[in-house]
Amino acid sequence: MDPVPVLDIDPLLDDPATRIIVCCGAGGVGKTTTAAALGVRAAERGRKVVVLTIDPARRLAQSMGIDELDNTPRRVKGIDETAGGELSAMMLDMKRTFDEIVEAHADGERARAILENPFYQSLSAGFAGTQEYMAMEKLSQLRARDEWDLIVIDTPPSRSALDFLDAPKRLGSFLDGKFIRVLMAPAKVGGRAGMKFLNVGMSMMTGTLSKLMGGQLLRDVQTFVAAMDTMFGGFRTRADATYRLLQAPGTAFLVVAAPERDALREAAYFVERLAAEEMPFAGLVLNRVHGSGAPQLSAERALAAAENLDEAGIVDQGAGNAGVRDSSATSPEAEAHTGPTPDQTSDDSPADSPARTGDSPGRTDDGPGRTPDQTLGQHSESRSGAHTVEQLTAGLLRLHAERMHVLAREQRTRDRFTSLHPEVAVVEVAALPGDVHDLAGLRAIADRLATGEAVEPGE
Repeated sequence: MDPVPVLDIDPLLDDPATRIIVCCGAGGVGKTTTAAALGVRAAERGRKVVVLTIDPARRLAQSMGIDELDNTPRRVKGIDETAGGELSAMMLDMKRTFDEIVEAHADGERARAILENPFYQSLSAGFAGTQEYMAMEKLSQLRARDEWDLIVIDTPPSRSALDFLDAPKRLGSFLDGKFIRVLMAPAKVGGRAGMKFLNVGMSMMTGTLSKLMGGQLLRDVQTFVAAMDTMFGGFRTRADATYRLLQAPGTAFLVVAAPERDALREAAYFVERLAAEEMPFAGLVLNRVHGSGAPQLSAERALAAAENLDEAGIVDQGAGNAGVRDSSATSPEAEAHTGPTPDQTSDDSPADSPARTGDSPGRTDDGPGRTPDQTLGQHSESRSGAHTVEQLTAGLLRLHAERMHVLAREQRTRDRFTSLHPEVAVVEVAALPGDVHDLAGLRAIADRLATGEAVEPGE
């Protein structure tokens, strides 16, 4: 296979023309950590950065040492600002962003009517696609302020990574849909004529909707639509403007994926979608890649060595519960042929001991006056150290074999992706031994993003 292009992160971060970086991908692949690490590295290289996350787990706030993130950018402490950069972070408050739009584009009385409307409150808190649309809206607001020269976006943890791109069109389709036009018709006609139009011309439809939605909910929806009528065009206009902003040369999309089949399948689909939408795609961040400090030792050789160690231990084992026999121990048969040793002719020699008569309950073939447990302990002591080392070595070899199997599976998955998309630049990020929970962890991730090393020396 041809060499895979390498994604060079630092030139992307250092380029003043890069104004927006969008981290997208399937859920659970590390988008939030990647976005935060990119923000830290860009800030410490001289950029004024704001990181916008939509992750409800609030891990970003914890890792950046901020008690709580909200809809207002907050300065991150502990960043090395000697190069002139700075870092701020915020978490999208979907409902608050929606409220800000209403307050900015409606007069006081109309805005209050909308904000207090029950249907609006439900819509702004959880309507499908609202979170993604509000992320786009917040991005547009941040870009318009021109306070930061780099915005890093962590896309919402939705079922599909494509929801972020689809949200503006989805909301626009909802606002332009037949259902909304039907509900807007009475308001457009106005007064009693409008109500007559609604009651006579569409009595069958509204009767059905009343049964499905409830009469009060239907009235809430109609009131909401009437109040929002003048704002619908603004929603569509801003959505289109933000979409064009994402297509601009100053934007860079990074697809984040884990070296797993499902994650890379969705990454491949997203790469194709970005190309179809003419979005500026920078490359793939392959996150949590496993490595080995001894790649020359194959899984097969490691397992064979472990089995050899186990077989050596089995040969040394005695029968039953005799434990590990000591080769230096003297058997009763040997004593009968060789006679007592000089040590055995001492004052407590077996020859002078009544235990030789066989009447003592403590008498065993393992030695006079010793219980089986005592004899087992002495027999095991001389071998326990070596036996433990052999067991530990065999266990480590098996762990290495498992790791090599993981590496092989990840490599096959990567090769499948790169064979389908040989033009995509890739950077591999090694899996850390623990979770990222502070700036030091984010810097470690950022270093690996920049160097592209899957395994550091000594790991």
